[in-house]
Amino acid sequence: MSTLLLLPGDGIGPEVIEQVRRVAGRIANDLEIEERDFGGFSFDKHGAPITDEAVAKALASDAVLMGAVGGPQWASAPRDKRPEAGLLRLRQDMNVYANLRPALCFDALVASSALKPEIVAGLDIMIVRELTGGVYFGHPRGIETLADGQKRGVDTQVYTTSEIERVSRVAFELARGRKNKVTSCEKSNVMESGLLWREVVTALHARDYADVKLEHMLADNAAMQLVKNPGQFDVIVTDNLFGDILSDEAAMITGGIGLLPSAALGDPGKPGLYEPIHGSAPDIAGQNAANPLAAILSFEMALRWSLGRAELADKLFAAVKTALADGARTRDLGGSLTTGQMGDAVLKAL
Repeated sequence: MSTLLLLPGDGIGPEVIEQVRRVAGRIANDLEIEERDFGGFSFDKHGAPITDEAVAKALASDAVLMGAVGGPQWASAPRDKRPEAGLLRLRQDMNVYANLRPALCFDALVASSALKPEIVAGLDIMIVRELTGGVYFGHPRGIETLADGQKRGVDTQVYTTSEIERVSRVAFELARGRKNKVTSCEKSNVMESGLLWREVVTALHARDYADVKLEHMLADNAAMQLVKNPGQFDVIVTDNLFGDILSDEAAMITGGIGLLPSAALGDPGKPGLYEPIHGSAPDIAGQNAANPLAAILSFEMALRWSLGRAELADKLFAAVKTALADGARTRDLGGSLTTGQMGDAVLKAL
């Protein structure tokens, strides 16, 4: 029996994860589902944003699906106890180094994009973000007081050859099943880590993936090109910081950040971590107004990548597409459906 661990977390997390539970009960009722506290909720209850027991349970599961973490009420908590620290620990302990963030535009939502319909119609990009290295994890880091009384903040951007190679392999393998093109993004013009990134990706391509088209693009140019001509991209591979930024930008050009899921994968046979990319949205938490589709599609990715149920993933994706085509819209999409009613629409389509 496959096991799925749910980590609802904070803000709208519990609301959208509840819809995942409903969908899972309909489409894969043989799944063994467990739940643990996470994020600020866990900090308030246990004194830590994720407990050792919850991490152990995650590592023993086939897939982990989280809702969201964070909120203004924990802004003054020690940095290592903040909700986001729990997520960083989970990613690191699970060693999920390749973050897959699809950015696709459903036909029914072409008019919802901030860009012209002819620019976003048919858009289908896969962003592969390195997730366990770079400036979010590099050392030294911290805030220090200088001799003259000023303060100085330090974050270190650092990558090794192996870290770059393993995430780039994921990108090249994905491209082979798509349009066979990878765009590698960095800042090799001003950053030593970016120069190493370009050198390693170039060497790996020549050695093992010469059949895949490779292009290099500076990350700031990629940000511009995403809104100018997003259709030129197939698979984008980039580091942790730039991947964080570019994937959120790509989310908005598809029509709404409440629609897009993500998968964080490690070595074969290890559990994957799945999450909607919309965050905790504290301004609408508890209002039953959040769009659950990103969470539901994150479950779809879990079915496909970790649970070995590709046929069920296809059915669930088709159901989401049908619900949108039939006019189902939550408030963020210009409609009036509640979180639960959008879940109802997907269940009806199933």
